[in-house]
Amino acid sequence: MNNPRHASSVPTTGPGRFSEEAAAPVHRFVDDYLPALLAQASQLISSEFHRVARQHGFSVSEWRVMASLAGGVAISIGQLAQVTVTKQPTVTRLLDRMEARGQIERLPHDSDRRVTLVRITPQGTHAVEHLMELAREHELRVLEPFGLQRAEELKSTLRHIIALHAQAPGEATEPAAEDD
Repeated sequence: MNNPRHASSVPTTGPGRFSEEAAAPVHRFVDDYLPALLAQASQLISSEFHRVARQHGFSVSEWRVMASLAGGVAISIGQLAQVTVTKQPTVTRLLDRMEARGQIERLPHDSDRRVTLVRITPQGTHAVEHLMELAREHELRVLEPFGLQRAEELKSTLRHIIALHAQAPGEATEPAAEDD
């Protein structure tokens, strides 16, 4: 009975118990595949902070929008969707709610009437300032084991990967992650 789906072929250490020591170490493709590693790291680290964002009254998507707009530079809704890894229709609905609360404002594009720009308002900045401080503290805790130089090298490498693989907002594929 060497059928791996058959219970008697699974190593045990007593009645019905699986022994991890008895099992051969498994090397999965995803253990060395960069996109899988990035996705896992992002999910683990982000979910730690998303709890904090929700405790401060922001959905994950609202937090991503506010953090992306922090600094006051207006960007297009398409760019915002790309940066926040959120589908554009979801971003548009979020912006409606956030605009009603006075956290963001929509602006016309200087030369392209088809493009709407979005900018955080002073009220929005005030609403998210403390949360950004908490996010920086969280980032420091995450990166501390690696030291400042390695942390900066990692962030520089990730920015380079993003720059090499970023598409124009109109060409972007549908984002896989959407937390609302």
